[in-house]
Amino acid sequence: MTRISLEIDASVPPSGRGCVECLKEGGWWLHLRRCAQCGHIGCCDASPRQHATKHFHETGHPFIASYEPDEAWFYDYRQNAFFDGPELAPPSSHPRHQSVPGPAGAVPSNWMDLLHD
Repeated sequence: MTRISLEIDASVPPSGRGCVECLKEGGWWLHLRRCAQCGHIGCCDASPRQHATKHFHETGHPFIASYEPDEAWFYDYRQNAFFDGPELAPPSSHPRHQSVPGPAGAVPSNWMDLLHD
């Protein structure tokens, strides 16, 4: 087994339809990322609170996958590199009808001014 296959658990389902912390805090996100080890859904680095990266720093889980429809990439925080990974347990993305940014009703009208570069 490779290091990557030991740190990715393709059988774990995603933790939900949106960023776990943003939903608890009443925040919002631009795009969603999925931890490939435990299924945690966090918001991307362009989002105000950057919960996917915070999850990596808190847990050491190094691999994320996009949780956006029609995207199938993985990212390794330690190597700062994208890579092809295995098929993860469904669903592979948030529902297509879910707003981006989201969640609906929590996104401020000036959301573009609040994004990180």
